[in-house]
Amino acid sequence: MTIPTPQRSWGAALSIYLRAPVITMLFLGFSAGLPFLLVFSTLSAWLRSDGVQVAAIGFFAWIGMLYSIKFFWAPVVDRLALPALTRAFGQRRGWMLLAQAMIAGGLVGLASLDPQQNLALVAGFALLVAFGSATQDIAIDAFRIESAPDDMQAAMASTYIIGYRGGLLAAGAGALYVAAWLSWQAAYLTMALLVGVGVITVLLRPEPERLSLTTQLIHEPRVRAFIRLSRGKPRLLRRMGAWLIGAVVCPFTDFVSRHRLKALWLLVFVAVFRISDLAMASMANPLYIDMGFSLETIANVTNVFGIAMSIGGGILGGLLVARYGIGPILVLGATAATLTNLLFAGLALAGQSLPMLVMAIVGDNLANGLASAVFIAFLSSLTSRAYTATQYALFSSLMTLPGKFLSGFGGMVVAAEGYATFFVISTALGLPAIALAIWISRDKALVPPPAPRAA
Repeated sequence: MTIPTPQRSWGAALSIYLRAPVITMLFLGFSAGLPFLLVFSTLSAWLRSDGVQVAAIGFFAWIGMLYSIKFFWAPVVDRLALPALTRAFGQRRGWMLLAQAMIAGGLVGLASLDPQQNLALVAGFALLVAFGSATQDIAIDAFRIESAPDDMQAAMASTYIIGYRGGLLAAGAGALYVAAWLSWQAAYLTMALLVGVGVITVLLRPEPERLSLTTQLIHEPRVRAFIRLSRGKPRLLRRMGAWLIGAVVCPFTDFVSRHRLKALWLLVFVAVFRISDLAMASMANPLYIDMGFSLETIANVTNVFGIAMSIGGGILGGLLVARYGIGPILVLGATAATLTNLLFAGLALAGQSLPMLVMAIVGDNLANGLASAVFIAFLSSLTSRAYTATQYALFSSLMTLPGKFLSGFGGMVVAAEGYATFFVISTALGLPAIALAIWISRDKALVPPPAPRAA
């Protein structure tokens, strides 16, 4: 008879949040969240306030595509050693420091410009910030996965979410306040200084242990086969070929070989898990406005209740995963993130109802915070420690692309069918994610049980 694995006590589950790797993610999350709005809504506000034409500002939205295609250069971040930085700080910390230098340099460059006179340079520096930010995301995700075992990943994800929200607040409301009091140039210089939070964190924390690149390549059958078949070829060609196979081919073949027939369904699950809430996101603010809510009311409710509930959901998700394991909470997260879309359908039918608006914001952000924490933990458990940066970048890109694509059609559906029908349709889009989450939760090879209670 199989003896069931004892669950962690609530005290042991809570104590995870006091561990150094978990606390570290609070500051690295802040570092990851800080640049995001500085090349989107905050930058748009600066450009418009300085008289740049709206049509020109619209093209700056394309900068965001860098975040969705970061898997293209993730193999480089995963495997390419930086000449001085990797030797001094390690693979992950070295790349984080380089990315932070790009972010700070881009922000300082933006602060030195007059947008009306130098719009092309503004675009160039914004691209530098976005590229540095996406590169930092790749390195931070790999650092997080390699710094702690799977049973701590949900707690690390929840503190990362809290830090990320803090970075968004600093780059959003914080930058706007500084711009109002001083100037836009001062605001962007202040944000460049705040990049130091991530730099200091990287300098204080140790590099996670991992096999050297040479050792990893030697243990790869495909790399060994290439080296054997390329005997007699120039040495540089053989080294480059071995590196490309190990960095680009092996991360994908490793995932397929580990999960075999399940691999395709796992990728489908990654693609549809967030499709429901991402597809509806583009129509949330138009709904509030069309219901007659003032911009002040929308800002107050989404900031006060939205951010608090998102943080609370992240903490709750990490705590529940530590207590009960990934499987059941993955089902809970998928269900909550999907069904809370019905709250927006209810708001559309209720009209200008402040209690209903608060209920929709609270439910949506609490569910998304919980779902994000458990899903990050699940993706981390799927990732091989030999290819953390490349595989996780692929997962995170696949997670957002379908929902973002479908969100572009939201306006057409609303115009044809109305808000209530649109949010019911977005709810239906999440049903496959719930079904797949149930299937995955029953597979102990994919979602192992929680760690046993400490004696």
